[in-house]
Amino acid sequence: MRKLGFLFASALAVAGLVAASADKVHAQNKPTIGVALPQDDNPFYIAMMRGIRARAGELGFDVVTVSSNEDKLKQINGVQDLVARGVKGILISPIDATGVNAAYDAAAAGKVPIVSVARGSTSPNQTLHVAMDEKQIGRDIAEWTAKQIGGKGKVAMLLGPSGAPTFRNLAEGYTEVMSKYPGISVVFRTDGPLTRERGLKNSEDALVAHPDLAAIYTANDDVALGATQAVLAANRKGKTLVTGMNGVPPALRALKDGNLAMTIELNPVLWGRMGVDVLSEYLKGSKVEPRVFIKHVIIDKDNIDQKMPKG
Repeated sequence: MRKLGFLFASALAVAGLVAASADKVHAQNKPTIGVALPQDDNPFYIAMMRGIRARAGELGFDVVTVSSNEDKLKQINGVQDLVARGVKGILISPIDATGVNAAYDAAAAGKVPIVSVARGSTSPNQTLHVAMDEKQIGRDIAEWTAKQIGGKGKVAMLLGPSGAPTFRNLAEGYTEVMSKYPGISVVFRTDGPLTRERGLKNSEDALVAHPDLAAIYTANDDVALGATQAVLAANRKGKTLVTGMNGVPPALRALKDGNLAMTIELNPVLWGRMGVDVLSEYLKGSKVEPRVFIKHVIIDKDNIDQKMPKG
């Protein structure tokens, strides 16, 4: 009897090991999606990555990422690496609408669907695009600004990278509305990287050339935060309004403090989750529209208390 008990216990132990090994193999066989975002340290993309990882985990995907930090060649090489690793699909926010088309070509050659999130691409190999209604956002920012400055005054525009159609569309929507106000003139306009340093430098230049600026439009919250530094240094707080976009926590705090006048909430966490959802549906063979829009909300002094991060 003792011998039979020993054999039974041994059999259970072996079965447990086999089951554990099977679970491990199953875990290793989880489908993997790749992610190639433009920046690793931008609050917007940090939040987007958080949304991607959370939703991927809920749907049973592993996630592997590649870094580029606004380097087009690095982003292309990163996507090529993802394809070589056998990912099931790729989420990308392209640094440039045409400059990283080779990344989309690599995905197509490897028969890997590639979904653009936020920024879009001109590549015919773009599978899907989870976008914002860029021109309408530009229009909404302009209407809000025109109302705040009483339909008259000088405006500076600090656009995003020239190669990204997202920022061109935002600017077109903005200027479309501003052109309807004869009392408003755009006196300063420049494009460039989405950094706080650039926002500070360009805004300093704009304020030196036009000390009576009524408003500064910026392409994102990082640029906006740099612009607010220049406005404060020029003693123009409350006189030169700065508008941002993305609604990241540092911008919300600046808005609460009265340094930033307005931003657009795009909810990057939700954007990341939507990207995973769209890719998942496509992988399952479901019909998905080639362009899916995320909602946007204007945040200003009237609703900032509702939007401030808890804690």
